[in-house]
Amino acid sequence: MNGDAGNVSSAIVLAAGKGVRMKSAVPKVMHEICGRPMIWWVFRALQDAGVSRAIAVTSPESDASVLAVAEKIGEMDIDTVIQVNPCGTGHATQIALEELQPRDGTILIAYGDMPVVTGALFRSAIAACDTLTALALVTARMPLPSNFGRVIRDGESVLRVVEARDCTPEELEISEMNAGIYAFDEGALRAVIGELRSDNAQGELYLTDTIAMLAERGDRVVRVLCEEPRLVMGVNDRCELAKARRAINARLCDTHMRAGVTIVDPERTYLEPELTIASDVVIEPNTTIGGATTIARGVRIGPNCRIFGATIGESAQITESVVLDSIVGPHVVVGPFAHLREGTRLERDVHVGNFVEIKDSKLGAGVKARHLSYLGDAEVGDSTNVGAGTITCNFDGEKKHKTKIGKNAKIGSDTMLVAPVQVGDGALTGAGSVVTRDVEAGDRVAGAPARSIKKTRA
Repeated sequence: MNGDAGNVSSAIVLAAGKGVRMKSAVPKVMHEICGRPMIWWVFRALQDAGVSRAIAVTSPESDASVLAVAEKIGEMDIDTVIQVNPCGTGHATQIALEELQPRDGTILIAYGDMPVVTGALFRSAIAACDTLTALALVTARMPLPSNFGRVIRDGESVLRVVEARDCTPEELEISEMNAGIYAFDEGALRAVIGELRSDNAQGELYLTDTIAMLAERGDRVVRVLCEEPRLVMGVNDRCELAKARRAINARLCDTHMRAGVTIVDPERTYLEPELTIASDVVIEPNTTIGGATTIARGVRIGPNCRIFGATIGESAQITESVVLDSIVGPHVVVGPFAHLREGTRLERDVHVGNFVEIKDSKLGAGVKARHLSYLGDAEVGDSTNVGAGTITCNFDGEKKHKTKIGKNAKIGSDTMLVAPVQVGDGALTGAGSVVTRDVEAGDRVAGAPARSIKKTRA
């Protein structure tokens, strides 16, 4: 038996299922939940449980995608092996073990379509597989009827698991079911895995048959009762995918709320993992936040916002707007109905208002662009005011060009700035101007094309 209890060196993730009930060309374990593929959540839970290496059993269709996910799990060595001809969970385990160098210790086996599972539950199974135990399997009490395998026990000792399709009517009345998480003594598993037979309703090799084999040898097999059945929820169709998404999103919201974030309505707030959100942030309903987003203290977001890959400074306010791959400085006000696209940088105290779109542009401190404008590939100096309807005409049909506007400038309503063009500090453009040439500092221009009116006024 395991000579060093809790010394987990390996895990096997069974992820070769076709997912027919998903009715999708996308492999089942690659369907996204809160911004990450389903199997990513399983890998992360294994990492949290202290597993150092894992092998995922994949299908030919899913192997490359699963490997790509595995590369993003930094602290665990993950490989894959392809199950070309699916012959059951026992067969999948056999081909995984062939790829793993034998070691003393515990080997954990889990499913790639159980994304709600936690590292804590994995650790509980690992801890139960002590020096006297060949196998600790996670069980849960489920409402009947159910397609889960039934757990047959003698007191606390598990004798066998019977798949639902192979159960007698009496066995179908058992409410304790196999959750599909196993912590094996690796030596004990290797000793029996080759003895599996396919004499069952499906004609497959069942991993669960090893339970009866171990019990018949006199090895100790114990259960780990999961008190929260939702943690062992499997995903087989789109309805179950939505249930898993709700459970994981609720967990993410709970984590941030306990850290001091106000989420007004968690059921209508949608988060991804690996966000950095400071305390005293308020998130209003119908808001989605994802990517490598960092939000500083005192920020207020929502309602009706989408934030992705953004850095948002202290005490900023974003209302009914989209912010993508942008930097928003302290005390900035964005919205409603603004769109900040990739490469946007707003310095402190900027105001961006209704139906303003900004792309790959920097707005200096105190800039105001409150209405109906497009600023693309632009630099705008401190304290400049951009009037309603202003557009930087940055694309000539072949290339993008820059627009530079100095400090304290006043850009009149409906100004067209035809890039490449520069407007100097303190300059002014009249309403409806079409600026095709550089404007000197302090000058005033108007017309189409815009000409200096400063001298005329003098």
